[in-house]
Amino acid sequence: MKCLCSRLMTGVLVLVGLALGGVANADRPIVAAASDLQFALEEVAGQFEEDTGLSVRLNFGSSGNFRRQIAQGAPFELYLSADEEYVLALEREGHLVDEGVLYAIGRIVVMAPRGDPAQIVSESLEPLQERLQAGDIRRFAIANPEHAPYGVAAMEALQSADLWDAIQPRLVFGENVSQAARLALSGETQGGIVAYSLARAQRIAERSDYALIPRDQHTPLRQRMALVDGAGETARRFYQYLQGDAARDILEHYGFALPEDDD
Repeated sequence: MKCLCSRLMTGVLVLVGLALGGVANADRPIVAAASDLQFALEEVAGQFEEDTGLSVRLNFGSSGNFRRQIAQGAPFELYLSADEEYVLALEREGHLVDEGVLYAIGRIVVMAPRGDPAQIVSESLEPLQERLQAGDIRRFAIANPEHAPYGVAAMEALQSADLWDAIQPRLVFGENVSQAARLALSGETQGGIVAYSLARAQRIAERSDYALIPRDQHTPLRQRMALVDGAGETARRFYQYLQGDAARDILEHYGFALPEDDD
């Protein structure tokens, strides 16, 4: 009998634990965020938890993939895209609370491993062209332009510099811009074009050299966020927090321009 009671008590405790875990997860909404936000948003979420006692679960990836997943009913409550068109399309389809707000404008950089052994780091991309013609560029990383806005921007910058046709056979695509940054510094490529916000992160900056690519070389990376239909209170509070001074200061630190700075 004692053994039976013990097993029953253990079962009750397990069920209670599962129930509490479910409640905890329900109070921690899943945020779908473009991977250029990886370091900045982790910092914002930490500050949000410190200030409010509330927490969110961050899921980083390509904006295009998240757009498709949300349309298919994925359980995200807040969507931060690197391309506002994905957000506006979801709003038109009825998946979002509203069209949301513009929260940042991104930049891109040409990046190489520290020391720039291939000598490609320059905002003009002319050194990249020279090294390409010399046969020194065997592999070059960008995010996949089929679903990653930063990949589209990289493609446009290369097209603007008349490098796209020549470099295409040497391109290595990251699933998202964060993966492209890892490839650019892996030693398996001679560099890449990635998000400025990632280059600003200490763990990447200490391993790389980079130069900003002029804004007029690509379509502006207007980044928009919106609440997904059915979003709960914690997601709504985080959405508001992202529009406040603390979050905006962090975004600026990571190299994002704020909406009012967009020319």
